[in-house]
Amino acid sequence: MLRERLISASVLIAICSLCLYIDYRAPLAGVPGLMLLPLLLMFAGATAWEMSKLLAHGGRLIRPQVALAGTMMITGGAALPMLWLFRGEPYPVDCPVGRLGWIVVGTVGATALAIAAEMAAFGRGPKGGTERAACATMVAVYVGVPLGVMISIRNLGMDANWGLAAVVSMIAVTKASDTGAYFTGRMLGRHKMIPLLSPGKTWEGAAGGIGLSVGVAYACFYWLFPAICPSSGAVPVWGAPLFGVACACAGMVGDLAESFFKRDCGTKDSGGLLPGMGGVWDVTDSLIGASLPAFLCFAAGAAGP
Repeated sequence: MLRERLISASVLIAICSLCLYIDYRAPLAGVPGLMLLPLLLMFAGATAWEMSKLLAHGGRLIRPQVALAGTMMITGGAALPMLWLFRGEPYPVDCPVGRLGWIVVGTVGATALAIAAEMAAFGRGPKGGTERAACATMVAVYVGVPLGVMISIRNLGMDANWGLAAVVSMIAVTKASDTGAYFTGRMLGRHKMIPLLSPGKTWEGAAGGIGLSVGVAYACFYWLFPAICPSSGAVPVWGAPLFGVACACAGMVGDLAESFFKRDCGTKDSGGLLPGMGGVWDVTDSLIGASLPAFLCFAAGAAGP
C-alpha cells in the first residue's frame, strides 16, 4: 500500500514539476500560467466527476455531466484574465469585474446551468429536479471555486514569477501537512481526532503536519521566492508561521470534508484512478480547503509585497 502510494505520488509530482518548470522557463504562448491551466482543469474535472459519482452512489439525485460542466465554467472563468495577455497587454486594473469577479460570474453561470437542465427535463422524467440542481451546484461550487482561486494565486504579483512561487508554496506547504501528519501519526499517534469521520487521524499527527508545514513555508518564503523572483520584497516575521498554520489547518479540514462525504454516502474510496492513493479527489481535497486561506495570506503580505 505504501509502495503504491509513493509510486503514484512520485508520478504526480514529476508531471506537475515538469509543467511548473516549463511555465517558469518558457510560458506557453508567452502567457504565464497558461501551461498549468489544462492540468488544473483536469484535476478539477476529475474531482467533480468523482464527487458526483460518490453522491449518486449514496442515493443522492444528481446529473454528473451538469456538475462537471458547472465546475469547468467556474474554474475556467478564473482564467479569463489570461486572455488579455494574448493581446500583448496586461489585464486592465480598472476592470469592474476584477480578477476574482470572473469566479463569481462562473458560479452564477453554473447555478443557472443546473437549474436550466432540470427545467428542460421537467415533466419528462423522474421527479427530484430540485435536488439534482442543488447537488450539481454544490459540486460545481465546492470544487470549482477553490481551484479557480488557485488560478488567481498564479496571477498575483507584479512579476509573473511571483505568482508561480506563490502557487508552488501553497501546494508544497499544504501537501507537507498531509505528509507530516501521515508519518507522525503512524509513529506517535495515540489520540484520535475525529474517529467517526477519519479513524486514522490523530492529534499527534496533526501537530506533526503543522510543524512540517511551517518549516516548508520558511523554505519557500526565504529561498524559493528570492530564487525565481529576485524582485520579491522582504518577508514579514509573521509570514511563514501564519501561512504554514493556515494552509495546514485548512488542508486538514478539506481532507476531513472528503471523509465526511464518503462516510455519509456509505463508501470507502472516492475513486481508484491512483493506486495506493485512491481517487483524484484524495489529491485535491486538502488543496480545496487551503486555496482561499492561502490567497488571503498572500493578499495580506505574508510573503512580502
